[in-house]
This record gives sequence, C-alpha cells and structure tokens, in this order.
Amino acid sequence: MNIVIIGGGIVGLGLAMNLHQRGIGATVYEAAPEVKELGVGITVLPHAMKELAALGLQPLLEPQGIVNEWSCFYTRHGQLIYREPRGRAAGYANPEVGMHRGRLHTTMWTAALERLGADRLNTNHKLVGFSQDDAGVELHFVQTSTGAALPAVRADLVIACDGVNSTVRRQMLPDESVVFTGINTWRGVSVHKPILGGRSYIRAGSIKTGKIVIYPIIDNVDGNGNQLINWTTEVTTDPTDMNDWNKPGRAEDTLPWYKDWHFDWCDVPELIRSSQTIFEYPMVDKDPIDQWSWGRVALAGDAAHPMYPRGSNGSAQGLIDSRVLADALAAHTNPADALRAYEAERVAKAARVVRTNRENPPDVINIKVEELTNDQPFDNLDSFITQDELRAISDGYKAVAGFTVDGLKTPA
Repeated sequence: MNIVIIGGGIVGLGLAMNLHQRGIGATVYEAAPEVKELGVGITVLPHAMKELAALGLQPLLEPQGIVNEWSCFYTRHGQLIYREPRGRAAGYANPEVGMHRGRLHTTMWTAALERLGADRLNTNHKLVGFSQDDAGVELHFVQTSTGAALPAVRADLVIACDGVNSTVRRQMLPDESVVFTGINTWRGVSVHKPILGGRSYIRAGSIKTGKIVIYPIIDNVDGNGNQLINWTTEVTTDPTDMNDWNKPGRAEDTLPWYKDWHFDWCDVPELIRSSQTIFEYPMVDKDPIDQWSWGRVALAGDAAHPMYPRGSNGSAQGLIDSRVLADALAAHTNPADALRAYEAERVAKAARVVRTNRENPPDVINIKVEELTNDQPFDNLDSFITQDELRAISDGYKAVAGFTVDGLKTPA
C-alpha cells in the first residue's frame, strides 16, 4: 500500500517509523525547505517517552535533555503550594525529560532517514490541496521556497500530520476556525544558573493574574554550570487582542505581569529579560470532532486534536496516535477497517484531553489556591486545602491524559 504522510514533525516521523517497524512503507512530505534545530523547549512525559522508547529512540534522546525529578507549583507571591516527584523518581519505567524541541525533531529526522531512506523523506513540499476517488488520492504540492508547482503525487492512503493549521483538515472542514478565549503566551530560553536543583518543572501563578512555566532543557550549556532554561508566560488579555504566530515576541510585552516577581528561588523579570529568543503566540485549540477520516484520508496529532499546550501533552497524544494507527493498519487488510479501528480507539480519549486542557489542566492547582486564599500570601496552606487534596487534582489529570504510574509500569 502506498501511504503518504503530510508533515515531517514529531507525529509524522513517529508514524513513519511505527509503520516501518511493522513492515509498512510510507513517504513523508514536509513543508519546511530544510530541517533545522528550531524552537524552544518541550517536556517529554513518561507516556511520550514510552512511545519513543518503543521506536528505539530513548537512548539517543535522554542524554540530550534533562531528566526531571520534581514538579513544583508556586503562587505568584513565590510561595510553594505543592511538590511531587516526576518520571523515574515517581516510579515510572520511563523518565520525564525536558529538552530542546529542535534536538528532539532532528534526532527523529536522522533516525527516520537511516531507517526509511532519503527517498522516503521529502522537504520543501507544501500541500495546497487534494482530491480522492475510489482508487486513491491525488495530492497537489508547491515548492515552499519558490511557490512553483510540483508534480502531483498519487497515494492509496493519506495521513495528515500537518498540525493545528492542517491543510487537509481545512479542506475537509472549511468553516472551522481555532478557538481563542483571550489567553496569550510568550516563550523564550535563557542561560541561567540551575533553579531549584536544576531538575524541576515549575508552574507559578495562574492565567488569571499571570502564570509562568519554567524548566531546564540543556545542562551546563556554557561550560560554567549554567543551564538553558525554557520559560513560558500565559496571561488572560482582551479576547480581541490575539498574539501573532509569525511575529517575534518582546520581553516588554509580557514583563508588566511579572515585574514584582523577585523570589529567593528565581528572579523572574531577570529570567525573561535575559532570554536569547522570545516567541509570541495565542493559546488556541479547536473543538473536538467525532470524525478523523474521510475515505482514504485521515488526521493524526494536532491535525486531529489541537489542544492547549498545557500539561506537555500534545506531542504525547500525537505519538500515541501514530502507534495506534500503525497497529490498526498492520492488523487490517482493508484500510477503511483500519481507520475505523483507529478512530474507535483514539477519538473519544483525545477529545477528553482537549476538554481537560481547557477546563482542568494541571495548573488548576494554582487557580484553586489563588481563589481559596483570595490571591494573598498564606501562613498555613492546610487551613485552606490539604496536600492530599492537591495530590488528587494532580492524579486526576494524569488519569485523563493516560500517564498514571500504575498504567505505565511496564517499559516499552
């Protein structure tokens, strides 16, 4: 069967290598003219690392990042709310690793090149449309760098892994748009001394008054013991004032919310000001849909279930998609049966994660404490909410997202 994958990102490459493992060939078409080490940080949670380990990639990836040992929640006044062990420290078979997204992507690209061959990975191919009939799908591309038309490509089956702004999904659902509720984000990386031991994933504040996520992605980045620290700010703004994906971010646009955040464990304004690179973008998702396939065309990853980038779960859910879809295609001779099996396994579960990321993400802990304490410093948090109650909130999110310790005891 001639399978085409649209998009050579984390999910597209994961799908290609999962199919290759099962003896099924696929060809990837990526819009970028060339693959570079771009982006900022990503947290590979234990259930995502389990999928990558099954592809033989964990030994390559783990040394390139930082193994997280703690997840810490703080108020915007710098007070610790709750702390729990993460990854192996929490009993998982696979670690939780913070790393540079570009390193993850280029490592996967190199592995796919070695396994599939260069003729199976095509860059500089931007999909502009497709048509399908009973016999297959015809895809139309232009060269991204020049806009010149490229020869049409014929496929038996097409899987769209082309992200939140998926061309395939837009053709199938032309009246759909992203959902923006007024939450804007800024993201950067800074060279900084290790924070809270250098193995901690930190959430401070809330989207109501200003939230920041901080975690390290490269150790001893300068030879002087400093780390490359990824940070992301999230603030609720005017719902009509939406950040631009294509515009570089500026420290002065996000600093007003954090100007007084000088804590003994981190000087947040200085962390933001010292950033080497800042990106701005809106926090958006799309309403879950009940159908991910139309004839010989199907969606996976962010193309299927765009979700708020909370809880570090988007890439994990996409990698699970790729494994489930590859299993279905290996188990069914009829592609239509395979796609139905894939949808039956994944659509409802992914929809639940999308809704939870909107309404009850991990940082609902911060929001809850902010409401209970009237956003004031506290002397004894237990008089408002206990650590057991906070732990239950955290464990509830893990259950929805599919990475409870009991559920992931078996390594890949």
